[in-house]
Amino acid sequence: MQRFVLLVAAGLSLAIAVQAQTPGAASQGRAAGADAQNGKRLYLNYKCYACHGYSGQNGPGTRLVPTRMTLPIFTSYVRNPRQMPPYTAQVVPDRELADIWTYLQTLPKSPAAKDVPLLNQILAEK
Repeated sequence: MQRFVLLVAAGLSLAIAVQAQTPGAASQGRAAGADAQNGKRLYLNYKCYACHGYSGQNGPGTRLVPTRMTLPIFTSYVRNPRQMPPYTAQVVPDRELADIWTYLQTLPKSPAAKDVPLLNQILAEK
């Protein structure tokens, strides 16, 4: 009987682990029903670019592109940040944060250093 319980527990653990690794909408860079175009508009209207840059990769604020934050983590970060003013749900509703997060997923990542011709030229001259 004890062996049976262990097998069932192991099977459930495996099923949960597989489901957690199955890509869903949020892991593919979009939140259900979110609008990247509206997210871009909101990113500009709320002046997120002032700290995070237009590309989400420069400026004094946290680098947002590429982001490893899921939408729930991003929302939590915006609501309870360490280094920026908090934006409550009354200021930026969850729906708008989902749009902004989805927009950020559309921004291109920086190229690898090996793919930047000027850097390669500088290194070759040394």
